[in-house]
Amino acid sequence: MMKNKVVLVTGSSRGVGARVATLLAGLGARLVIHCRQRAPLAGKVAEGIARLGAQALVVQADLTVPHDVHRLFGDIARRFGRLDVLVLNASGGLEIDKPADYAMRLNVDAQLRAVDAALPMMPQGGRIVFVTSHHAHFHGQRRTVGEYEAVAATKRAGETALRARIPELDARGIGLVVVSGDVIERTVTAVLLERARPELFARRRERLGSLLSVEEFARAVARASHDPDAASGDTVYVGSTEPDGDGLPGHPGFIHTF
Repeated sequence: MMKNKVVLVTGSSRGVGARVATLLAGLGARLVIHCRQRAPLAGKVAEGIARLGAQALVVQADLTVPHDVHRLFGDIARRFGRLDVLVLNASGGLEIDKPADYAMRLNVDAQLRAVDAALPMMPQGGRIVFVTSHHAHFHGQRRTVGEYEAVAATKRAGETALRARIPELDARGIGLVVVSGDVIERTVTAVLLERARPELFARRRERLGSLLSVEEFARAVARASHDPDAASGDTVYVGSTEPDGDGLPGHPGFIHTF
């Protein structure tokens, strides 16, 4: 199903993005590995994909810079001539060295800019996958960890803006699927939040044993990129969607909902 499909996974030099890229390469896809600044790590991901017998292109680009986005998609067009799947995995906003509007620029503006750049080279049957968290997906409906509140708001705004484009995407024959997950162990967001609120994470681990793993979440994202049963506008929930008193999602186990 993914044989020779061209897939861009933004933010794929490490963590969930790197694992999603590797899983899709194992299915025969040709990957574009994107990074903002960790080119050596992205290169290692590409080397691992090459060992699987798949093709990988590494492109370094800051998605908040329009010129970089133009160059990223120009490189894809020159190398592959098309893009079948766009996985919008890159996000941020908790970084301490960024301006106050960085989360909005990355989680909303950059996502829309990437879609605009991708659409001209996406054929009918293409798919866009937006990767988010329960904190962001349910923002406005549930309490979240205070330190993540502003970022969650921008991620939710990005999802809302993408969903508003579903009629346009449908007209082009391109689907949008959202994948929302519980807090993921060892990801940047989890590490930064745990530094800010260690007591919440200590209680959670005592109660549940562990957080959602990168592998578990990455497999759900990879599946969403090609699952024929997923319709445009569907949401895949990974991990329980039940909240708890800490402002963290609640119980162990997985819910995959279309």
